[in-house]
Amino acid sequence: MTIEVLNESGLDLLDVRRTQQLAAFVLDRMRVHPLAELCVTAVDEATIAELNAKWMEKDGPTDVLAFPMDELRPGQVNEEPEEGVLGDLVLCPAVAVRQAEEAVAKGQTGYTATDELDLLTVHGILHLLGYDHAEPEEHAEMFGLQARLLAEWQGVLNGDPAVDAER
Repeated sequence: MTIEVLNESGLDLLDVRRTQQLAAFVLDRMRVHPLAELCVTAVDEATIAELNAKWMEKDGPTDVLAFPMDELRPGQVNEEPEEGVLGDLVLCPAVAVRQAEEAVAKGQTGYTATDELDLLTVHGILHLLGYDHAEPEEHAEMFGLQARLLAEWQGVLNGDPAVDAER
């Protein structure tokens, strides 16, 4: 699996290695072909606002944008996943910092910008895989899967041996 992570944000918030490991973990869990390609780029607010205007026709900076390439989908248990380019994921660490601060203000004790960047990475990958949250059923499916993947990732980080047994 080729996962390129670039930090062009001007901030040292994005841990490139951690983001690569998280992306590889999610792609593995979602049964994406091992030769699939993904590029994750962290950018500043001006850059993501420009991309948001150009591609989403929305004003201002956003937290994550997903640009799928080969429309790869998660592999099914008894079928071989397709090889190809998953796409590009663009993150904005400055927005992630604000969102983490808002979460803490709302009572999510100990929530950090790193936690938010992890969430945005998983969220963006799911969008690249065709998941959406426009309709209530889609929202429930995508956010449920996102929560499960983040919980499993935390288990990996905490050395929980049960995580590998769940695969």
